[in-house]
Amino acid sequence: MRLPVAREGWPFIAIPGAVALALTLLGRRRLAAPFAAASLASLGFFRDPDRAIPHVARGVLAPADGRVTAVEQCDDPFVGPAVRVAIFLSPLDVHVNRAPVTGVVSDVLYTPGRFLAAYDPAAGEVNERCTIRIRGENARVAVVQVAGAVARRIVCRVGPGDKLAAGDRIGMIRFGSRTDCLMPRGTEVTVQPGDHVTGGIHVIGVLP
Repeated sequence: MRLPVAREGWPFIAIPGAVALALTLLGRRRLAAPFAAASLASLGFFRDPDRAIPHVARGVLAPADGRVTAVEQCDDPFVGPAVRVAIFLSPLDVHVNRAPVTGVVSDVLYTPGRFLAAYDPAAGEVNERCTIRIRGENARVAVVQVAGAVARRIVCRVGPGDKLAAGDRIGMIRFGSRTDCLMPRGTEVTVQPGDHVTGGIHVIGVLP
């Protein structure tokens, strides 16, 4: 049976948990309390529930949980003329990123950069980020994992040539972040700024 916790989170859960247990056994319960709290907080942050992924013809699924902060046109060297949906993940959101479409990973591009707050409009251009380019069955789509002021560890679990099904886990960003999805211009975008979406569940666009 799979535990609903991202594997990247176990050091943050187990180490303070072990310290809390040891201090409790030594009768130092007050000292153990902050370690126990840190372990429980990490357990909540790194939760990774299984989800029933819907099948929607030509649909693009949200690559992350969070609040849509922007829907804007842009030009991308892989997608071409595109529309970007930016999703801000608060520390309370599930931080596992998911593939928005079925396809093959064409390339993974890491770009070093700054650590502006993830909700800053400029963050997608100047912050540290990882771009996952997917050649889908119907179109090219890109997912951009953007580090924020607190999130300084991008985890990408896929590489060039990997075959993905829509909704597959592709990575995560630790402790607050932003995830962008770039779709071809002409895609019917089904969300707007302020909407809260669930990764692998909500359809954010229908490809032309």
